[in-house]
Amino acid sequence: MRDTRDIPPTTPDPITWLREDRARAQTARDPCAGLCTVATVDAEGHPQARTLVLRDVNGRLAVFLNRTSPKWIEFDQAPSVAVVVWLPVLNLQYRLRCRIEPVPDALVAASWQLRPSAPKRLDWLYTATLAQGSVVRDRAHLLEALESVPLPDPLVAPPTAAGLYLDAFTVDRLDLAQPDGVHDRRHFERREGDWHERIRVP
Repeated sequence: MRDTRDIPPTTPDPITWLREDRARAQTARDPCAGLCTVATVDAEGHPQARTLVLRDVNGRLAVFLNRTSPKWIEFDQAPSVAVVVWLPVLNLQYRLRCRIEPVPDALVAASWQLRPSAPKRLDWLYTATLAQGSVVRDRAHLLEALESVPLPDPLVAPPTAAGLYLDAFTVDRLDLAQPDGVHDRRHFERREGDWHERIRVP
């Protein structure tokens, strides 16, 4: 007998749904619309969670980071990562489990050119002078180092700049904005190329 909880012919694509919700949140000036929290496990087995900019690169979710960061090793060694997107303006939460795949270097380099000036300088600081997470004497010392960091001409991405696609295989969407006060929780699992949806108790 067919499991009626699985409805692939009518199941929405949760990544498309997430993209649309993020667009609505951006229109509503939600400060979290461009962010996500990514959870990994460090070498000692301790959980680590970081807020990163969540990007849409050629229709795929991605994050950009620097290989000098401790989180690069955690990403590089992890079979999967957990990602949370919280959109407070909409009262929506997404929880994703994602496999990771490197963004091609050429695409990283092209996307890097779109970064603001300060993050570009920081990337070169990480590469040339102070690795991300290094201890400095005070903030003034950091700003001085940032101002004096040598930059190439023309300005291009450093070799430590990297990107990772986040390919979700499970998505849990929790909508808190229900008029009856009962949260709407939907769980999606990708199997053999199709998304399968189940309604869960919130």
